[in-house]
Amino acid sequence: MPVALIPILIVLLAGLTTIAAAAPPLAVVAASVRIQPMSQEVEALGTLQANESVAITSRVTETISALHFDDGQRVPAGAPLVELTSAEEHALLDEAEVRAHEAERQYQRVKSLVTQRSASESLLDERQRDLNAAQALLAALQSRVADRVIKAPFAGMLGLRHVSVGALVEPGDLITTLDDDRLMKLDFSVPSAHLAALQPGLPIAAVSPAFGTQVFSGVVRGIDSRIDPITRSVRVRAILPNPELRLKPGLLMQVTLRLDPREALTVPEAAIVQRGAEHFVMRLEDDERGLTATRIAVRIGTRLPGWVEIRDGLTATARVITDGQEKVRPGQPLRLIDGPRAAP
Repeated sequence: MPVALIPILIVLLAGLTTIAAAAPPLAVVAASVRIQPMSQEVEALGTLQANESVAITSRVTETISALHFDDGQRVPAGAPLVELTSAEEHALLDEAEVRAHEAERQYQRVKSLVTQRSASESLLDERQRDLNAAQALLAALQSRVADRVIKAPFAGMLGLRHVSVGALVEPGDLITTLDDDRLMKLDFSVPSAHLAALQPGLPIAAVSPAFGTQVFSGVVRGIDSRIDPITRSVRVRAILPNPELRLKPGLLMQVTLRLDPREALTVPEAAIVQRGAEHFVMRLEDDERGLTATRIAVRIGTRLPGWVEIRDGLTATARVITDGQEKVRPGQPLRLIDGPRAAP
């Protein structure tokens, strides 16, 4: 640059500075940094299961003599559901009770004689063996009779009935199903990249087309010990309360898992200015010079509707420009307005 032009440039710059200083303050809209609950949301599909579920079957091969339930009935724990034919077993049980009673009487008689030294210890031992054998036979027959009355192992909702009175059932034949649906298990897969953030107690929200927009809330109860080597995902199990008993096993649900819950600094999305891979905000400064702004580089995180998490670059007391920042220059006088930006 010719040396002769330097004084001219200095004069021009001084003139521009004077004009800028004399210009009226630029109207902008600003907002304060807000602290909001924040989490990283992961979406998945899951299938509901009952908290406890069992197929009701018979332990023995026998005909059904009585049914004590209807389709879809809710039953308490221990409620009798099915009676199998047991006339022979009851007759054998009666005989065993008589034998056990007689063995007990003989044992007590010999025991008293041994006390009086009128009988030998060996005879007492023999009566003891007879009593033990009779009691063991009685217990075995009581178990056989009990096997012919099928009871609900826990409280819950019965499914459809698959048998009728008089039908012959064998071990493994399905009679009905029983589900404890007061709590529901929801199993779904999460990419293993989120493994470090997974832990029991994390909140989830689940929806299903069957119930429109109704949201069912729950918490993570467990994480599988293995990662699927094909999908590189891990199975997660959540628990959903079901007080209205509307949820059914097998229902497909869309799950939103909230990872890394925290309190985060956020700013309105309109305050973020992106330049390539970098993000900036115009932070308001109020000092002896008046109201101005400084461009600050920030590191953003999770986004919420209308808001962006700021992980680095701002404090909780900062204010940022949300409208008009494209015309703001560092150090330029500013004035705040409440609505959309107006002409200065």
